[in-house]
Amino acid sequence: MSAETLPPTGQEPCRGCQQLRLAEALANDQRDYSRATDCRVLLRRHRNTAECSERGPA
Repeated sequence: MSAETLPPTGQEPCRGCQQLRLAEALANDQRDYSRATDCRVLLRRHRNTAECSERGPA
């Protein structure tokens, strides 16, 4: 996980972002790199929605 995918300091983490990051980590652990890529794509899409409290580039 890179620093740019983490929420800015003092900001409440977004639950949707956390779930997608966890899913990506689990997929990587299981060596399911296709699913890990899907999670990264979904995280980027989620970060562009109004429901994301960490809005911005992923």
